[in-house]
Amino acid sequence: MDYQEAVCCFDASAYIGVPDAEPTAEGLNVPRLIAQLDSLYNTGREDEAGEFLLRHRQRARELGDWRGELSMLSELMGHCRRSGDRQLGLRAVNEGLAIIRQHHLGSTVSGATVLLNAATTMKCFGHAAESVPYFEHVARVYADNLDPRDYRFAGLYNNMALTCVSLKRYDEAFVYYDKAINAMSQVHAGELEIAITYLNMANAYELRDGLEASEGKINELLDKASELLSDDHGAQEGYYAFVLEKCAPTFSYYGYFADAEDMDRKAKMIYERS
Repeated sequence: MDYQEAVCCFDASAYIGVPDAEPTAEGLNVPRLIAQLDSLYNTGREDEAGEFLLRHRQRARELGDWRGELSMLSELMGHCRRSGDRQLGLRAVNEGLAIIRQHHLGSTVSGATVLLNAATTMKCFGHAAESVPYFEHVARVYADNLDPRDYRFAGLYNNMALTCVSLKRYDEAFVYYDKAINAMSQVHAGELEIAITYLNMANAYELRDGLEASEGKINELLDKASELLSDDHGAQEGYYAFVLEKCAPTFSYYGYFADAEDMDRKAKMIYERS
C-alpha cells in the first residue's frame, strides 16, 4: 500500500479544532507497553517488536481506545524506519493521520509529536517534499506550547535538517543541524544524538561540496562523534548498542575502520549480555 494522503496542499485546519475527550472505555496501559517494547529493542529482538506493536494496535482498536491505537501507530512508524518496511510504515502514517484528523489533535503537543513522527517516516520513504508542511506545522505547535529548551525541539530540528538535505537545500539543513545540536546540548545524556547529528552533517558536506573538498570538515566531525560514542552510556545501554550499530557503517565509509570495528564489537557485547 503506497502513500495515499494528499499532502501537497496541506490544510492544517483538517487536523485542528477542539480535541476530543479521552476514550471512555478501558484502554491500553501505554507506559507499560512502551517499557516492554524498549526491552525488546534493548535485547535486539526487532522482529518481535514489530509483531508486538501490530498485536497491541489491533487490541486498542477492538477496545475502542483510539488514543492507545494512535500511540501504537506512532511507535510502529518508528519501528518501520528501523526495519526499512516502507509499505507498513506509510500505512501507519495514513492511519495515524486519520485518527489525528478525526479527533482534532493537530494543535496539541501529543498530536504534533505524532505528526512529526509521520513526517519523518514520509521523508524516510521517499516523500521528503510532501513532509515539509507537516514539519512546519509541528514547529508552530511546539513554539506555541513548549519551553524553547524542551528536548522535543532537538528531534524536530534534526529531522527538518535531514529533509532539507534530501531536497538539496543544504544551507537550510546546516542551520537546522546547529539548532538541533544546541537543543540536544541542553538535554541530559544527549551525547548520542549529537554524535548522530555530526555524522549527518558529514554526509551533507560531502553531498554539497564533494568528498575531496569536504574531507577536512568530515574528519573533524567524525572525530567529534567518535569521542562522544566512546563513553560508556550504561544507563542507555540498549539504545547505545543500537546507535553504535547504525553509526559504524558511516565510520567505515569514511575510512575509520578501527572505530567501526570497535563499535560493532561493543554493540555485539551489549546484546549478548542483555
